[in-house]
Amino acid sequence: MTQPPDASTGSPDDGARHGEVSALGRKMRDRRADLERQMQATKAQLDATNEKIQQRTGRNLIFAVLIGLVGGALLLVSLIVIKEIFMVFAAGIAGFAGFEFATALRIAGLRVPRVALAVIGVALVPAAYYLHASGEWLVAIAGILVLWIWRIVEGIPRSRRASGAALVRDLVASALALLYVPFLACFSVLLVAQPDGQWWTLAALILVVVVDTGAYAAGLSFGKHPMAPTISPKKTWEGFAGAAVTALVAGVLLAVFMLQAPWWFGLIFGALLLVTATVGDLTESLIKRDIGIKDMSSWLPGHGGFLDRLDSILPSVAIAYVLYVVFEPLFR
Repeated sequence: MTQPPDASTGSPDDGARHGEVSALGRKMRDRRADLERQMQATKAQLDATNEKIQQRTGRNLIFAVLIGLVGGALLLVSLIVIKEIFMVFAAGIAGFAGFEFATALRIAGLRVPRVALAVIGVALVPAAYYLHASGEWLVAIAGILVLWIWRIVEGIPRSRRASGAALVRDLVASALALLYVPFLACFSVLLVAQPDGQWWTLAALILVVVVDTGAYAAGLSFGKHPMAPTISPKKTWEGFAGAAVTALVAGVLLAVFMLQAPWWFGLIFGALLLVTATVGDLTESLIKRDIGIKDMSSWLPGHGGFLDRLDSILPSVAIAYVLYVVFEPLFR
């Protein structure tokens, strides 16, 4: 008599299905392992590239890009949506950058009143926006007097008293700090306060970023001949050439499509901001070299400090304002 198959051994179909499931599981595990290996290899490549760039430039690329994207998005919203939002944004930058610069100067033995400089920097912004150039100048002059009085009063106690020469150096440094950081920064506010000035400000900022990116990419790829080795060893003439090409091209595009200006103005715009951005960068590098520091601060990961990002922008927005005053009436 034929015996029924033992249930414990299962049918041949069950065994085949079990084998198929096992094979499918092995394939899935192999694919997952391959994917993990590829991800690890990609991460290793990114880490190696970032480390190479950091060794070359002294910056963490990932942090720098993230901070740049967030800051750029906030700036774009403040310029395009409501001008007054930009005023708040600029006031914060002027205050922080002024405090940061005064703190860095103390490393060189120069005592610039930090809190006073930050407060005056914030006060310059509404003065520039509502009272225009005359208001900014009046507040700047009054601010210098406040800094001088603050520093003199600060040195009255015997424990903090300085020699006459040291006090004079502090007073001069206080005036220059105000004019260099918050005063120049407020030219962007002056420009935004003008009719369609927000587009000129945005164009100037874009152009500075383009100059910086062009110099960075060309210098990283082809840089061999130092431009100013005693001031900024990593700046090269090849990088400057790359910045020049991108600045002129971007200047023409921004003039035609954003500023509604003739193409030839774009060449002027690009060339002048190429010079101001480069000079601004070298000027801050020279100041840091004299002080003996690498970055103004470490408040912005991957960038250093606020002033490390503003060095090219400060003189550039001042020139952009002058160009607006001179040329904008011609384009109406």
